[in-house]
Amino acid sequence: MKHLSYRGYTGTIEYSPEDEILFGKVVGIRGLISYEGARGTDLEIDFKSVIDDYINDCKEEGIEPEKPFKGNFNVRIPSQLHRELAITAIELNTSQSQLIGDSVRSYLSIINPNFKGVVKKANRK
Repeated sequence: MKHLSYRGYTGTIEYSPEDEILFGKVVGIRGLISYEGARGTDLEIDFKSVIDDYINDCKEEGIEPEKPFKGNFNVRIPSQLHRELAITAIELNTSQSQLIGDSVRSYLSIINPNFKGVVKKANRK
């Protein structure tokens, strides 16, 4: 296992040799939620506990918990690559976002045998 998952949230698994402890943080959200444990089971228990605490705290404060991996992010690419992307999207009658999504799905399906996404053809406008 390379990460932890619980209630739609994903967390890292790291080890600090100096402190001789496992630790991690929740990824895909702006806030910082961290956890730790002496053993793998301790780490998983603390991970689930901080997620439950986060969701309960949000509920008590009347705010919506941050949704992990909302589906949008900024990408910096060379201007020539951006130009090619824009032209290709126009030629395929699709959006740049759809073309990038299709490209990422295709790449992940090649490099990650456990990738569960489906490579879709670009939507036509």
